[in-house]
Amino acid sequence: MVKSVMVAYALWAVGGPVGLHHLYLGRDSHALLWMLTLGGFGFGWVREAIRIPAYVVEANQEAERERRATPTMVPPPVSPVRFVGQVSVGIYFGTVALIGLNSLRFFYLIVLPLCVGAGVHLVSSIGQQTSDLQKTLTACLITSPIFYGSSLSPLPISLAASVTAAQNRRAKFPRTPGSKPKLGPRLYRLGLAWLAFSAPLGYCIFHNTTATLYYLSDCVSALLDIFWFLPWLKNVLEYILLMPYRLLCVLTGGGYYEDAWRKVLEILLKEYTEKEKEALKVLSLDAEASLEDITRTYRGLAKTWHPDHNPSKEAEAMFMKIHEAYVVLLQRHKPHRFT
Repeated sequence: MVKSVMVAYALWAVGGPVGLHHLYLGRDSHALLWMLTLGGFGFGWVREAIRIPAYVVEANQEAERERRATPTMVPPPVSPVRFVGQVSVGIYFGTVALIGLNSLRFFYLIVLPLCVGAGVHLVSSIGQQTSDLQKTLTACLITSPIFYGSSLSPLPISLAASVTAAQNRRAKFPRTPGSKPKLGPRLYRLGLAWLAFSAPLGYCIFHNTTATLYYLSDCVSALLDIFWFLPWLKNVLEYILLMPYRLLCVLTGGGYYEDAWRKVLEILLKEYTEKEKEALKVLSLDAEASLEDITRTYRGLAKTWHPDHNPSKEAEAMFMKIHEAYVVLLQRHKPHRFT
């Protein structure tokens, strides 16, 4: 089926940071990368505003090559953007491993290099090219002992793996006609990969210290704040974050893990914005104030500062300021975040 540029742009706008448009174009590696990095840390998603037409052409050409079954043996050119992406994602995967898996045996000798290598190979397999996974992982395993025990070791390991992947790049062999997997199995594999990546973070959240919980919460909260100008997109990302929580509740029936997740999510999703903090100051309320507290305080202050009851010059301006603060906090307490 011929891919449409308009459909790709629509999916990019609706779910670009989670790779919906790449899933539509058959670029599963790219879709997975976007799921794990929220659209290449936001920068890749923005860059694709001018790249989507080329992706659509590439997808349609790939479909034509599958019908003709003519492999392209010419090595693809070196891409500086891809190389930077390989290094960055390799460091990202290594950092996640350092956070969640550093207590495992042989971590710096086996676990860390394999995680970094997986990130590098994921980027090297995007589009119509790939690399030699065995050689990439070998480069990671050789480099890792040199920087044993260092928290900065993901950087040199990722650089070595990226250089190896670039040297051993090659075009992907076209699929035989009719061998393209259905959407269901593709989503199943992507889901397994996402769960595998999330497992270290889940391990960290459930078994490490409270300080680590707050550190991760602050990081993700800051990431969500990037999308303040697109509330619908922020809601989508919040829903994705809630999925492991709901799944955990189904599997465990609540208990300690449920309380831990709820605490993390309250930090992530109930953090007051600067505007809301200012509104709390205007109404002289603390951060724990309930909707009933806010309403009761507002009514008392509104009665005190209403121009009909208060003859002072600043009464009208103060009354409007109190009303605006109440509207801000009322909007925040609408029951839509944890439903």
